Amino acid sequence: MDKIETCGVEVSAKELVVALTGKNGEAVLHRFANTAVGHKQLLRTLTRGRKRVRVCLEATGVYGLDVALLLSAQQQLQVMVANPHAARHFARAMMQRSKNDRLDAVVLWEFAARMPFTAWARPEKNTLALWAIARRLEALTKQGAAEKNRQHAAGVSQAIPPCVRQSIARTLRFHQREIKHLREQALQCIVADPRLQQRYQLLRSVPGIGEVSAIAMLAELQLLPPDRDVRQWVAYAGLDPREYSSGTSVRKYTRISKIGNRHLRHALYMPALVASRREPHLRGFYRHLLARGKSKRPALIAVARKLLHAIYGMFRSHQPYNGARVFSLSAPAQVVLLPLRA
Repeated sequence: MDKIETCGVEVSAKELVVALTGKNGEAVLHRFANTAVGHKQLLRTLTRGRKRVRVCLEATGVYGLDVALLLSAQQQLQVMVANPHAARHFARAMMQRSKNDRLDAVVLWEFAARMPFTAWARPEKNTLALWAIARRLEALTKQGAAEKNRQHAAGVSQAIPPCVRQSIARTLRFHQREIKHLREQALQCIVADPRLQQRYQLLRSVPGIGEVSAIAMLAELQLLPPDRDVRQWVAYAGLDPREYSSGTSVRKYTRISKIGNRHLRHALYMPALVASRREPHLRGFYRHLLARGKSKRPALIAVARKLLHAIYGMFRSHQPYNGARVFSLSAPAQVVLLPLRA
């Protein structure tokens, strides 16, 4: 029971390619169907002989979710869901020039053996339901925005027949009904869990965060392990700065890394935009950055990061939003809006 073996699982829509440690320490490949039956076969293979196994797979959305949930429920198995960026850079460091499922499984097997192992935080059933609903809401909202653009384009063109405009109108009504229904289901998930309900109310206390944004943020933030600090929250959202410099001659413009959860990053954008105009303290912070020479977009991203810091503090203290803790307005010079550069 003291020896820990490693396992790499490459997930695709139909198949799981699994790399296990052989008798001589080499990687041995197995294949299982990505179905409930295939998952049970994989579980029997990993738990044979009462051995402890560290399993590593990439974050590939819903295709790997069921197998991760099944394996993480076993005490003798440790599951890590690796960031695809980390796995890709690790493969490059190993001079891996080709890419296929077999090679990817071996890379994940090596990744689990050589890199620091971070156990996957298994989410609760209600949290998973809220997450799935929030992702579907986001997809329908994007589709609805695209249909509205098509409706506008069709309305200004005489060449578009009425049947096309009617079809677009019907699709928009369908999207509106589905969005309303899913929002009701999401609120039911939140009400059923006191912790979710408390955090939802804390999010709604922030000026600029409406119902849809609160659902999206809550769904993504609930997937984070409780021991993460605020810097890890920022990195999880991909809002951490990425510096690129070398010596005195190479110094590129600092940008955010975007190596994180794009859904959370997108959910923060609109509340940050509203708060930078309507909430006094975040508006003061935004204008302070403009006065220091920041352009509008980097300043707005900084507001989103500041907003995430505020949410972290609210969740830790269980206190509603207090703008004075985010940015002090005591110094009038900080909020002077200078003329913007062209």
